[in-house]
Amino acid sequence: MALPNIFNKDISENVIQRINNLKPETQPNWGKMNVSEMLAHCNVTYEMVYENKHPKPNLFMKVIMKSFIKKIVTSETPYKQNGQTAPAFKIKDSRNFEIEKNRLIAYINKTQQLGASSFDNKDSLSFGKLNTVEWNNMFYKHLDHHLNQFSV
Repeated sequence: MALPNIFNKDISENVIQRINNLKPETQPNWGKMNVSEMLAHCNVTYEMVYENKHPKPNLFMKVIMKSFIKKIVTSETPYKQNGQTAPAFKIKDSRNFEIEKNRLIAYINKTQQLGASSFDNKDSLSFGKLNTVEWNNMFYKHLDHHLNQFSV
């Protein structure tokens, strides 16, 4: 079963509506992150696409990522609760809820406006070239996982 298409305006607006239902005091159903940290954590995926602030993995790590992690991240299989988080995705400082929320909404809108064709065969920082289905699964599945974590 295919995941909802985050490049579709209705789907991206639904995800944004779910984000807008979050409040600074929203509590998680599982995990250690608070809601502001979760939003910052979700922003990392988009920072790796649009910003030049995360280092590229070395050749050894890229082979490991492509061989063992890529399928987990880009498949339709949902993430498990309390799964391992890559070091770049660990938020180690406090974050401002409104800033992180607005950043995430802006990234989702930008991605939707660029459209699926902009991502076809586009290089990802960690996994090399991905097709549009893999990009969609990576974007949507991660967001959905964490929005479910916070009951929205």
